[in-house]
Amino acid sequence: MLFSRKDLVRLLGPLIVEQVLAVLVGMVDVVMVAAVGETAVSGVALVDSISILIIQLLSALATGGAVVCSQYMGKQQSEAACYAAGQLVFITAACAVFFASVALFGERHLLRLIFGQAEKAVLDNAATYFRITALSYLFLALYNSGAALFRSMGNSRVSMVVSLFMNGINIVGNAICIYGFHMGVEGVAFPTLISRIVAAIMILWLIRDRDNTIHISNISVLRPNREIMKKILRVGVPNGLETGMFQFGKIALQSLVSTLGTAAIASFAVASNLVTLHYLPGNAIGLGLITIAGRCVGAGEYEQAKQYTKKLLLLDYAMLFVICTIMALFSHQIVRMYNLSPEAAVLTRGMILMHSCAMIVWPLAFPLPNTLRAGLDARFTMTVSIFSMWAFRFGFAYLFVKVWNTGVAGIWFGMFIDWIFRAIVFVLRFHGFTSRAQQI
Repeated sequence: MLFSRKDLVRLLGPLIVEQVLAVLVGMVDVVMVAAVGETAVSGVALVDSISILIIQLLSALATGGAVVCSQYMGKQQSEAACYAAGQLVFITAACAVFFASVALFGERHLLRLIFGQAEKAVLDNAATYFRITALSYLFLALYNSGAALFRSMGNSRVSMVVSLFMNGINIVGNAICIYGFHMGVEGVAFPTLISRIVAAIMILWLIRDRDNTIHISNISVLRPNREIMKKILRVGVPNGLETGMFQFGKIALQSLVSTLGTAAIASFAVASNLVTLHYLPGNAIGLGLITIAGRCVGAGEYEQAKQYTKKLLLLDYAMLFVICTIMALFSHQIVRMYNLSPEAAVLTRGMILMHSCAMIVWPLAFPLPNTLRAGLDARFTMTVSIFSMWAFRFGFAYLFVKVWNTGVAGIWFGMFIDWIFRAIVFVLRFHGFTSRAQQI
């Protein structure tokens, strides 16, 4: 077997910690930003919806590079893996510079185009936050690329440690700027920029080490190579389109929720925030599968890729059982912390219970396709995901809410139908993995 139990723990343990850290820091961040004022919070929230899209696009490209590097490592072609690593850094850096340029030169026009209904004070704060955080896109791209490369080597501890530093700087910086210097929205934006600069410098310094199986110690590997770039983009572009459409769909669903009244908006926001805890183990396992399945495919061990996938999905189900049971049993106490109205609290608890039950389908719909992507089947996963998102998640949500008058719960009914469809299609595709998986 290519991966021992120790190897799996070494890869997945830090990934789970990193996912937990990201969620908890995000929750703390929201509380700290709230101290700046309502218009500032609104401005940051508007820009964050754009930033999440850009972050996901950069992460999708990093995934493409991770697949290529993992397959080269499976073939024991470390020199080719190093060259692919340089191409990944070049691609993500170029895309980040493009995104930053668009944001810096068209900030006001973009914000008015997307959020034209917002009041002037909110748009002013959004523009300030957008301008400063856009400068961090390049550094975020470099960090994501470096983290993906270390995961390809089976060493996710490095990205976890760097993430700890990045998030620590962000929280401390927010505290100093907001509570100490009483800065406005700049007090939220500058710590984000500084933390991403530090993370990029750290990860690039570490990836230079020639003792790493994959390293970037020669600037020549950054020169564009059409063949390797095509291999990276073969996974990265479909994955980017998939995640981009997914984010657009979420924004469309939020606009549907906004028509249902204050209690529905509040309950949906709180429930959506809380159930991110359900996704933590699966997200970590999904990242791990890119490395594990990619290495197996590169080595021609397609059956091993299937075995590892099944084993890790069982692990996800075991952790989900614990998390979902705890959240279902203590939903009343958890929701009480948010000081919601009685009506919103009831809606929130109901959605948490529904979500906890429906998670039995989720691992087959989301972590599982990463094995298919590692076998260069990204175009298929993209097609299924985009179709399912709009036909089922959004289409049925609209029917449930607008035609059948089910209220905010209808949003989640549509989401569950989307999950079921994806799970069925991806499980069927997975059964034929050994005959469909391709090497680079």
